[in-house]
Order: sequence, then structure tokens, then C-alpha cells
Amino acid sequence: MDLTLLYRGPLASCDYDCPYCPFAKRRDSTEQLRADRSALERFARWATARTDDRLSLLFTPWGEGLVRSWYRRALADLSHLPHIRRVAIQTNLSCRTDWLAEADPDTLALWCTYHPGQTPYDRFLAKCRDLSERGIRYSVGVVGLPEHLDAARRLRADLPEPVYLWINAAEGHTYEDAEADRWTALDPLFPYSRHPHTSAGLPCRTGDSVISVDGEGTVRRCHFVRAELGNLYDGSYRAALRPRPCPLAVCDCHIGYVHLETLPLYDVFAGGVLERIPAPVPAQHSARITTIAMRAETTGLRSVD
Repeated sequence: MDLTLLYRGPLASCDYDCPYCPFAKRRDSTEQLRADRSALERFARWATARTDDRLSLLFTPWGEGLVRSWYRRALADLSHLPHIRRVAIQTNLSCRTDWLAEADPDTLALWCTYHPGQTPYDRFLAKCRDLSERGIRYSVGVVGLPEHLDAARRLRADLPEPVYLWINAAEGHTYEDAEADRWTALDPLFPYSRHPHTSAGLPCRTGDSVISVDGEGTVRRCHFVRAELGNLYDGSYRAALRPRPCPLAVCDCHIGYVHLETLPLYDVFAGGVLERIPAPVPAQHSARITTIAMRAETTGLRSVD
């Protein structure tokens, strides 16, 4: 079985205080950190033992995982297992990067977010360049707030050319066409993020080949649908896996809508769905990607205005 798992344990603490994030500068107690470590290590043991399956793993902690040694160790160890197709994590890249020498760069990948004002620009850029020198797959992104535009443009100019710079539409922010065009000039796929996707009744891979797992092992189809499918550790979830339509009115997060079968994003991100890295595209086809994304923005699949 080929299965993609999005793991989110109880960790909620972060070393940044971004004003747009509800978990900024939250501190987990010693007991909470121990519980998170125990849950993560249990999940890693499960994934290690599932040698009959082909697994792709994305860690999506509410807090910052890579400042914790158990996340770094789990990713490095899992990256060497032959039945793990990809292991990736969302991170603000505030951690040191020397631990990556112990990981398999053919399997491990990072989904990095730059938060202007939270870390010196040169420090963040130096870490990105270090990732490139180490041969680590990674994408970099910025939340598309007006005050972040200059920083995003600077980052696009300074990042190695092959590195994809993605832009997330800021929650609650309305983008007029002229502003959206400025962001699309940096990220041709920004139109997919600009508006929530109408998803009710549409086929989605979640609940079939993609599942969400929490620290207790509770399996749901995705992070945004609370209905339970069973438990990872007793195997009860497996009988519930099947194709099913989305029960929500809209889907507005990339880790959700990327799995909608009505969108072409599995082709766009072929080989890099978890780490948000598009498949290589010949330069003469780059304009076509932007056109497809903008066309999607005007269809019933995109607009909820």
C-alpha cells in the first residue's frame, strides 16, 4: 500500500512570535514536551516497522519541531529506510543544520517559511544556501502580507534559482487584482492560494491514500475534518480507507487542497507534493503554469466570492 501520512503531535511551542500565528511564543511545559517526544517516537517506531507499505511522511507541528532533538533524530533515521519514499517537515528553519549530515538527502525534504522580523535575513538566507550545498530538497515561502512584499522580492533574487518560492495568501486578507499580480510575479502558483477552494462533494485523496494522524494515533482523513477513521496503532483505520468526497464547504490550506482530485496539483508538484516543490518545468512552459493557475481561480472550483 502507498500511504501518505500527515503527523501532528501535541507540540505547540514556537520560538517565534509572528502576530498572524496563534501559537507564537507559546511555551510547552516539561510534561508536554515529554508527551510530545513519546508520541513522536511511537509514531516513528510504527513507520519503521511498516516495511510492507510505501510511506510518505509529512510532519506538520503547530509549533517548531526542528528545535527539538527528537524531531531531528526521527527525520534523519526515517530518511534511511527503503520503504519511506519521502519524509518532510514544515519549519521556520531556526534550528541548526549540521544534523542534516546524518540524513539521506534523497529522501528527506524541508518545507521552510521565512518570517520577516523574526530572524535576521542574512541568517535565514545563509541556512538556505547551506541546505543547497548539502543537497537537501527544500522550498521556501512567505505569508503574503503587504509588509512582506519587499522581503519576498529580495529573497527571490537571492535564493538559488532552482529553489521554489511559494506565497501563502494571508488569512483574512483580501487581494485586489493588482496586489495579487505582484505576488503571482514571485510565485506563479499564488492564484491557487488566493481564494479558498470550493470542495463540498468533490473527490479528494484524503481518507483513501492520504490520512492525518495525531499524537494518540487517532486517524482522520485530514487535519480539517474531525471525524475519526480509527487508530493507527491497532490497525482499525485500514478498514475505513476508501475514496470519498470532501464533506466541507471549502478548503483553504495548501496541505488540504493539494489533495483534491479536481485540481492538477499532483501533476504540478509531481515528486514534491509533501515538501511543496513543483516538478521541473522547461522555461518555455512556465507561463503556461501561471495561466492554468489563473484559469483555476475563475472556475467554480476556486471562487467562493
